[in-house]
Amino acid sequence: MSEQITVGELTARFLEACGVDTAFGVISIHNMPILDAFGQRNTIRFVPSRGEAGAVCMADAFARVRGGLGVAITSTGTAAGNAAGAMVEAQTAGTPLLHLTGQIERPYLDRRWSYIHEAVDQPGMLKAVSKAFFRVWSPESALGVLQDAVRTALTAPAGPVSVEIPIDVQEALVDVPARIAPLPVAALQPDPKALDAMADLLVRARRPVIWAGGGARHAGAEIRQLADMGFTVVTSVQGRGILPEDDRRTLGAFNISPPVEAFYAGCDAMLVVGSRLRGNETLKYSLRLPRPLLQIDADPQAEGRGYKADCFVAGDARLALAGLVTRLQSRINIETGFPEAAGKARDEAEKQLRKGLGPYEALVDALQDAVPRDYVWVRDVTVSNSTWGNRLLKLFDARNGVHALGGGIGMGAAMGIGAAVAASGRKTVVLSGDGGLMLNLGELATAAQEQVDLLLIVMNDRGYGVIRNIQDARFGGRKYYVDLHTPAFADLARSLGWRHTLLADPGQAREVFGRVIAETGPRMIEVDMLAIGPYASAFAGPPVRKAS
Repeated sequence: MSEQITVGELTARFLEACGVDTAFGVISIHNMPILDAFGQRNTIRFVPSRGEAGAVCMADAFARVRGGLGVAITSTGTAAGNAAGAMVEAQTAGTPLLHLTGQIERPYLDRRWSYIHEAVDQPGMLKAVSKAFFRVWSPESALGVLQDAVRTALTAPAGPVSVEIPIDVQEALVDVPARIAPLPVAALQPDPKALDAMADLLVRARRPVIWAGGGARHAGAEIRQLADMGFTVVTSVQGRGILPEDDRRTLGAFNISPPVEAFYAGCDAMLVVGSRLRGNETLKYSLRLPRPLLQIDADPQAEGRGYKADCFVAGDARLALAGLVTRLQSRINIETGFPEAAGKARDEAEKQLRKGLGPYEALVDALQDAVPRDYVWVRDVTVSNSTWGNRLLKLFDARNGVHALGGGIGMGAAMGIGAAVAASGRKTVVLSGDGGLMLNLGELATAAQEQVDLLLIVMNDRGYGVIRNIQDARFGGRKYYVDLHTPAFADLARSLGWRHTLLADPGQAREVFGRVIAETGPRMIEVDMLAIGPYASAFAGPPVRKAS
């Protein structure tokens, strides 16, 4: 007689076969067969978040830092709804993520009987926030559905995939399959003739620049080879660290700074790799980019989005760039002094940014000096991140930066937990505002329970700072709905098992950051922005091109 196991255990075994060693989620009556198997097998670490949104944020950041599949497990109905906003973020970031959600028993499903925990058209909701949606209709089909879902999530352009498993399916017994393994994930091979045409355009260039996005993070070696030939590199926020940001051949993420735009004017080719050239990073698509504009993307539909490409290659970034390296060797002749010009443009861009920091310049420099080179930098949407966190504080590896790309506040703390779990012994630093932190405040308890090595910097201005600045700039200074009651963070931190430090004087930043960075476990530094004062330049939303 063949061995039988529940579909819940089959799910656990399949995830193990995929190399999954960590998952995040909230236990519920509609996912207990899966999590019971996790506990009994004791192979996958399950991090119990305090909410489904936090769980998906954790799995998202874990996948970005680890460079593999993230896994989040939620219940059905309102629980799946709680996960939706974080799924939108994972979709925006192109994160390969498997969202496993329960569902009510099949005899009552889709009948609109108001059965407890049922959501009307849950598939429609999840399809809207996922790259793809799957439902397991029978125990016998479970493994095939899971295999297809994981392959879909990992296939570029990657994204979050939702799989709905009714509770009676999870509890059902199935024969143990002869082989439990994931399906192969094929990289999109670029057309050699298209690469020939792109190389022919590039060999004419004397001042070429590469714009590298998140889709090129796995192609760092090939980008370094092109930089060795003389190419300059600029990155999107998602592509930061593809070249270490202390390398003089990279402009970092200073992609829309006026000195860098002036530098673009002297370039004679731009190669965009794995980037969507998003509106907030191109002055709403009005940023003047060099021509010819060449583009490599794993998504064939990326051609022509935002900017018309003079030459487009559909293919995996690493494979396409490797093909270009081979074709350009000994053929390209980049102008002497071009990399030095890029370095000067970067210096001027940084200088201009620093002028707007005011008293916070000392804080930024103290933090940079305190963090180890392999630190992980996680940022929520807040004034301080938009002012300096996204660009000035340097990153040295493409997997060490995590940011809420979709623009939703409140994800930073939960992302920091997932990043810290993935970082495995390396320091993780999170930048958050006081307003955003309140959205996922419960996840601070998760961090304490898991004892993650996490430093949370809370920039406390007692409200929504960005919105205040926009109200000053566009609404005559009328302030409505932006002042917030904030907790006593020192008391809150202590009640949750965190250590808390108040920083109200930039002159003390070097001592405070140096000391706290050296400590392990959950740590909070609260920066009293009202005591320190305002930035020299107010950030009032993404920059736009002024009408001439």
